[in-house]
Amino acid sequence: MNRVPGGAENAHSSSVESCPSLRDVHSINPAQLMARIESYEGREKKGISDVRRTFCLFVTFDLLFITLLWIIELNVKGGIETTLEKEVLHYDYSSSYFDIFLLAVFRFKVLILAYAMCRLRHWWAIAFTTAVTSAFLLAKVIISQLFSQGAFGYVLPIISFILAWIETWFLDFKVLPQEAEEENRFLIAQDASERAALLHPGVLSDGQFYSPPESVAG
Repeated sequence: MNRVPGGAENAHSSSVESCPSLRDVHSINPAQLMARIESYEGREKKGISDVRRTFCLFVTFDLLFITLLWIIELNVKGGIETTLEKEVLHYDYSSSYFDIFLLAVFRFKVLILAYAMCRLRHWWAIAFTTAVTSAFLLAKVIISQLFSQGAFGYVLPIISFILAWIETWFLDFKVLPQEAEEENRFLIAQDASERAALLHPGVLSDGQFYSPPESVAG
């Protein structure tokens, strides 16, 4: 029996291996690919993804919640006007909660500017705000006399610390990976649509199929 040469066997095996990829491309529905690409481009035109919008809402909730707790603390201590003058105009690091409110404002401004306006796709901004928040709160808890002022001496620093780290977790494990995955899917769909366009250039018209007229003998 005749043996097939090694080169012919390699060529045959490579052609067999390439068949599944060609079969997969042929099985692609161009309409579905175009729908996916258009939906992704529509989200890009909106300027911000859904998961990033949720993150920005949570950052806003962080500011509003800390503000609400601070206002409650002002009322508990004997009236907003009197306590506000004492904590803002006569600020004391060891007994005032005004700096915790300013810390929430700082987080809100930096994160909204970085991830909503500039649409940053990196973790350095959230790492900076979380590091500043953690260092400031730890120093304030150690040095100040907040624990001697009742329940708010515990509540405000702890909640501010927890919210800052929840924002870090949400951005690092939800926002950035999901946006990167959507971008990869868009690139794959776009590449597949281009291949499908090359393999299916269009439907041939009836005029391209014709038979020559029958010739007369002699």
